[in-house]
Amino acid sequence: MRRADKANGGKHRATVTDVAAHAGVSTATVSRVLNGNYPVAAATRAKVEASVRELGYVVNAHARALAGSSTGTVGIIVNEVIDPFYAYIARGVEREAARQGRLCLVCCTQGDPERELAFIDLLDERRADSIVVVGGSIQDRRYTLELSTRARQLHARGALLVLCGRPPLGDGVPIAGVEYDNEGGAFALTDHLLTRGHERIVYLGGPPRLSTTRDRLAGHRRALRTRGASPDASLLRTGAFSRSFGHREMAEVLADGTEFTAVFAANDIVAAGAAQALEEAGLRVPDDVSLVGYDDIPVAQEMRPRLTTVHIPLEEMGRQAVRLGLGTAAGDDWREPESGVLRLGTHLVVRDSVAPRDPRP
Repeated sequence: MRRADKANGGKHRATVTDVAAHAGVSTATVSRVLNGNYPVAAATRAKVEASVRELGYVVNAHARALAGSSTGTVGIIVNEVIDPFYAYIARGVEREAARQGRLCLVCCTQGDPERELAFIDLLDERRADSIVVVGGSIQDRRYTLELSTRARQLHARGALLVLCGRPPLGDGVPIAGVEYDNEGGAFALTDHLLTRGHERIVYLGGPPRLSTTRDRLAGHRRALRTRGASPDASLLRTGAFSRSFGHREMAEVLADGTEFTAVFAANDIVAAGAAQALEEAGLRVPDDVSLVGYDDIPVAQEMRPRLTTVHIPLEEMGRQAVRLGLGTAAGDDWREPESGVLRLGTHLVVRDSVAPRDPRP
């Protein structure tokens, strides 16, 4: 029978106090050894660990959570887990969390900002070490204030909110962030089309209030202005990041008789839908219409012709988000000092879906 059990007829369960008395140290020292949050002399640590083993002490995880200690959990909140954009980031988060001995909990919002806030509250209640929120944000003052409040609450108990693929919350809000050069990628993609002779470019996809859409549109428009081409509102079709949206809107553009020679799909999924509509209309890519996408998910290489797109380092974003959230990032000097945001690059991937536009006679 264990020593702690003998004291109460075999019914007593060892406590921190029992461990401290057995090891001849204070309860504070025992807590430091168990939590690993303060340096302890090697000989003292060895005595405490030996006492834990001999007494059969089991850490009360619920009590540790109430005390604000680590629960060994990283939370990730995404829009939709089956969307490859989110799935690849989530894989990076899960792999890095596992590498660092953390459990990864995944929550899906289905695009609802209120569900996002509720999931942050839920993960906070369970004392997650870090919470990673993935994807663009909407322009809404109340939502931003609510998210900022939660970031401060997490920070107050030693956890951190990490924004992945979205802008910071403003001065003084304690967050970490991982961004990618969204605007720069859209500029490079549009410039590629312009240098191939395409000036009438349909821009297709993306919710208009989403930061991701705003940044991609900003890069698209900047490239047009740089090359002396005037943006045309009739060529702009925003709304969603889905295949069904790409198919429906592309069919409507064709039915309207809009003059264009190329399509900038706001992501590769939208591009797949647009390609289907073009094929159904008897048009060939790239012979009749050039088509580009964004994200460089597997569908970009599976399409025929293979899709020219912008590569985003999705898994690396997830890995870096965990490292920043847990304070284990080796590349802190990459972050912008005023915002604490790590910015990763994007690059153009040229494949087979763009052809030069034949000059008019």
